[in-house]
Amino acid sequence: MSAAPDLQSQAMQNMLQAGQTWAQGFAQWLAAVQTQAAAGQPEPAQNAAAAAARQATGALQQLQQEFAARHMALWQAQINCSNGKTPAAATAGQPVDRRFSAAEWASSPVYDYFRQSYGLNAEYVSRLVELLPVADARGRERLRFMARQYVDALAPSNFAATNPEFIQTALATQGQSIQDGIRNLLADIEKGRISLSDESAFEVGRNLATTPGAVVFENELMQLIQYAPLTGKVGSRPLVIVPPCINKYYILDLQADNSFVRHVIEQGHTVFMISWRNPGAAQGHLTWDDYVEQGALRALAIAAEICGVKQVNALGFCVGGTLLSTALAVARARGENPVASLTLLTTLLDFADAGELALFIDPVSVAAREQSIGKGGLMKGSELAAVFSSLRANDLIWQYVVSNYLKGGTPPAFDLLYWNADSTNLPGPFAAWYLRNMYLENNLCVAGRLTVCGEKIDLRKVDMPAFIYTSREDHIVPWQGGYRSRTLLGGRSTFVMGASGHIAGVINPPAKNKRSYWMGDYAGKNAQVWLDQAEEQRGSWWPAWLDWLQAFAGKPRQARVLLGNVTYPALAPAPGRYVREKAS
Repeated sequence: MSAAPDLQSQAMQNMLQAGQTWAQGFAQWLAAVQTQAAAGQPEPAQNAAAAAARQATGALQQLQQEFAARHMALWQAQINCSNGKTPAAATAGQPVDRRFSAAEWASSPVYDYFRQSYGLNAEYVSRLVELLPVADARGRERLRFMARQYVDALAPSNFAATNPEFIQTALATQGQSIQDGIRNLLADIEKGRISLSDESAFEVGRNLATTPGAVVFENELMQLIQYAPLTGKVGSRPLVIVPPCINKYYILDLQADNSFVRHVIEQGHTVFMISWRNPGAAQGHLTWDDYVEQGALRALAIAAEICGVKQVNALGFCVGGTLLSTALAVARARGENPVASLTLLTTLLDFADAGELALFIDPVSVAAREQSIGKGGLMKGSELAAVFSSLRANDLIWQYVVSNYLKGGTPPAFDLLYWNADSTNLPGPFAAWYLRNMYLENNLCVAGRLTVCGEKIDLRKVDMPAFIYTSREDHIVPWQGGYRSRTLLGGRSTFVMGASGHIAGVINPPAKNKRSYWMGDYAGKNAQVWLDQAEEQRGSWWPAWLDWLQAFAGKPRQARVLLGNVTYPALAPAPGRYVREKAS
């Protein structure tokens, strides 16, 4: 016991010395930034740059002193604890972290120190990022993102040596959990990804994507599914759904109790769904124009012909909504008007605020994509999955590293996460064009700047009534970005914001009576003004949307038992074969 204070003192000295070394390096870097920023500038600008550097250096020194004192207080707290005292937590006031909620973290002074020192270090890094001199807001966001990745990865819960739950589980299972964890790790290495769900519990066509229907059309990039009616009468206008081509359409048709598609059909609507192909090498030449012409526009025309109507209703989800809106702008440029109403779910048309995905995109990276796959090739589904997982690393990476590998557990059966792992490739020309024209240059929202399928695009000509849905905690499509679609489209719009995130906010069946949503009158271009006057409603947003959609459903008529028609006969039962193809 007498050696403990010496060890503690030595560790504290090491920490302080490391901090001083880092501070010296940071000061040198600041000086270099100051010199570079001042070069070639007028004297007032040079003086301002020098003042900013001095201010940052002073703030850094103050931050280091504060956290050195807080770490010293934590050391003292551990000493007091060993002497039988009960000190106040050094991280008091910080949010509760569920990674350290198990009793083992607080019951042992050693693991309690790991937990609390990690909390101090995480706060230090977070505040440090705000002190760094950065030229623009995008650069600041990138620093915040990278700092979060660093902090999340180094949590003591992620490592066997610093996680008491690992040790307790190993003791309780007599080491079986370690064997199971190694087995899980090897299996995931073979798959090339972390298992998020019990994948043996699900199969597309068996207990996912089971709403009855038939494939009535197929080409190189999509199959078109027509679903069977579930009511005696249906509206004359069908609903055509354009889902994302990143991942698969059955997020909208999971199981019977949470299937968006089934619920819509049960309300008396005929539904068509695009099932995008999971592209392989043979489809590596496909472009954005192909997805518009041979995907969205083709589906709208076939559905109208099968149902014998001039116009259909259309819904686009995420990038499917961007594709659909582009397709409708092409149609309007051609003098066509194939859609009576437009629904957009978590869709960006103005990419000025494109969420954290935009942090991965800059001129250099886009140019590299264009060089490597812009004229042919694939953006791999595994790469896309890794990017999306990194946006929520604690939820989609580290949680499963701990539970699957350290504790040897099997993830529970969860349909949404099974879908999340069923990744898709993207054709290289499509992906490169999308990254440059949407995320990098934000061209779609500027009338006449883009030419698609030979037509100049102007979203103001997309003037049918629109229902625009966003999710409040969406990390892919920020709700404020979705709100800006109201000012781009030419028709009157209804805007709804739901609780939760990009997927969970959308898949919210009324029977579960979960979450809430906000509705309000048009409030101009300012999204926050709209939110301030919007009213919160309990439960799912689906009924509000269906009430809106009913006005465009057309006259009721007897539901047709036979799917397709002479020109477009039923080719195969839903869900078809494209949705079953796996990304290589």
